[in-house]
Amino acid sequence: MIVEEIKKDLFANQDIKYRDFQSKLTPTIAENSAIGVRTPLLRKLAKKYYKREDVADFLNDLPHQYFDENQLHAFIISETKDFDECIGLLERFLPYVDNWATCDQMSPKCFKKNHELLKPYLLKWLQSDDTYTVRFAIVTFMSQFLDDDFDENYLKLISEVKSDEYYINMAIAWYFATALAKQYDSAIAYIENNVLDTWTHNKTIQKAIESYRVTDERKSYLKSLKRK
Repeated sequence: MIVEEIKKDLFANQDIKYRDFQSKLTPTIAENSAIGVRTPLLRKLAKKYYKREDVADFLNDLPHQYFDENQLHAFIISETKDFDECIGLLERFLPYVDNWATCDQMSPKCFKKNHELLKPYLLKWLQSDDTYTVRFAIVTFMSQFLDDDFDENYLKLISEVKSDEYYINMAIAWYFATALAKQYDSAIAYIENNVLDTWTHNKTIQKAIESYRVTDERKSYLKSLKRK
């Protein structure tokens, strides 16, 4: 069975030191669920298993036992070329995502050419009660809609997401910090007008100041906008 074959493959590529490092980076995953397979190897395995006719058996075997299985699952979804198939896989998998790494590294290639089809799903996912479904929507807005298809309304949309969840608020800060790098004239108003809560506001400024894409002059101005 492909499920057992994948587990065997993952353990054959185990790196104990990396497992311990990864476990510290992803505190929300279940204890002892990390195997310790490095990301480039997982991506390589995903390309191999994506081509298998029986890959659906693995994708339907939820919840997975190991963090690395979730990572592999995310990378297989990212390889999926058909948009509708990809969305179906995402809708099934997102409720099982339990950490920022699996959430953020899941970036389907088919999204780039299907922005209009993608937007309704992102709007729906933003309304989810699940932390990582909301985070995935925010991170996808960041990666897909801050360049050619940018719309100022998206800034308002993300600013209106209210949560006590650390990983959601961190995603909002990351989104606005990236917006300050790519769409400064539109994004700066949200900082000047204190639209975000204090923690997210200050975290946005911190991340923007750390960015090489923000000019020194703008960094100096952003520092003056920090709230106490």
